[in-house]
Amino acid sequence: MTRPRDARSSGTIDVVKLGGSLLSTPRLGDLLDLLASTRAPLVLVPGGGPFADAVRDIQPQIGLSDVAAHQMAILAMEQTALALADIEPRLALCADRAAIAEAHAEGRAALWRPALIALSASDLPTSWDVTSDSLAAWLAITLGAAQLTLIKSAPVIPARQHWVAEGLVDQYFPLISQRFMGNVRALSVDDVLGKGLGAIAA
Repeated sequence: MTRPRDARSSGTIDVVKLGGSLLSTPRLGDLLDLLASTRAPLVLVPGGGPFADAVRDIQPQIGLSDVAAHQMAILAMEQTALALADIEPRLALCADRAAIAEAHAEGRAALWRPALIALSASDLPTSWDVTSDSLAAWLAITLGAAQLTLIKSAPVIPARQHWVAEGLVDQYFPLISQRFMGNVRALSVDDVLGKGLGAIAA
């Protein structure tokens, strides 16, 4: 039996991770339009994209610690969130649970600004084993979400046990996703746009 979808109940939330590489796809505007238009209570998690790549590049050059690089990568996600909200103003920038609930009460998709709560998270390794994919899973657990969807720019293989080997997710994702009680799936941007809202709001 399908549960009724009610934005006031955290158990109906769908967390949707947007791969950082989507910033360079010509279909980004169409994807954001689709996400902003759906009535499901979505929480969008931005990838770090080129901002996180800059952190990776500079870390060995100036000898940054993994802790500093981890924190800077979270701030890179914050920059991506600001960029996406500028492209699609219907998305509501949200830093915490209260703001997310308010956005959903208004019928808007929430776009997570991770710095406020992710920088102080004590239950995540501070290394490149943890990227925005694992942070999306962490947020889904924190919110008690019903579903976690990873949207990638490249084609996606369905077998989750091969996602790390294929470079689809980070090294920590299989471990943290075991703690998530909801459904986990990965889709390409072409899958999502080709299937319409059914690809997001299952």
